Amino acid sequence: MAIKTRSDLYHVTTNVDTSQIFKTSKMVSDLTGFLVQQNKAIVGANAFRHQSGIHQDGIIKKANTYEIMNPRDVGVPSSALVLGKVSGRHAFKERLAEMGYSLDEEALNHAFKAFKDLADKKRKITDRDIQSLIGEEIRTASEVYHLDHVGVSCGNHSMPTATVRLIGPNKEIFADAALGSGPVDAVYKAINRIVRVRNVLTEFTVSSITEGIDAMGEVLIRIESDSVTYSGRGVDTDIIVASAKAYMNALNRLLNARKTASREAT
Repeated sequence: MAIKTRSDLYHVTTNVDTSQIFKTSKMVSDLTGFLVQQNKAIVGANAFRHQSGIHQDGIIKKANTYEIMNPRDVGVPSSALVLGKVSGRHAFKERLAEMGYSLDEEALNHAFKAFKDLADKKRKITDRDIQSLIGEEIRTASEVYHLDHVGVSCGNHSMPTATVRLIGPNKEIFADAALGSGPVDAVYKAINRIVRVRNVLTEFTVSSITEGIDAMGEVLIRIESDSVTYSGRGVDTDIIVASAKAYMNALNRLLNARKTASREAT
């Protein structure tokens, strides 16, 4: 981006499609389980964010006052609010195309259903929300077990209890419940009673993707099994559901890795 932005200084060019930088960074973050810090240049959440009044006024009047590069040049959508509850499938598909996503029919149907579910919970849906939905669709593409339902009961004078329902590899339905030291612990124990894969939770991180009381929460976890670490990520407006999705994502990676190793061994 230094070369592209200051071509007058460097007098060289590259064949890099810079509009893919932001999406590539997000993909690498999803696959590795490492979060991109908010103040990271170019791809961080604050790279093209302006909060103070004088900055906002300058951006409106002349963008390059505070932005030496155009956010669209690195693939960052410039509009914040894009869709809402009454938006239809066609509008959703068009917005995905504008953001550079191309999904097959089945993936589009899943993503649109997730979008409508989110629209029931959030009044405003931003591009970052949609990017998280697409990331969730990618993460669930190779599931062995699918999280179909999760429910918890907890409080300062009650024992945290969780019930979960999973759909297995042959579309069979499994359901179980468990007690825990907290709601997330109870959910993980209930899942373990079904999946039965020994592992140790080594990291658990919660962050907010967007602002506001109805913000999307993102959970990043790491589990270890047989001295191998697997990362998982989950996104939802309900942090308990996001935690369950993250755990299932990590478990599915573990199970897929074992299946691959088993095939190679034979």
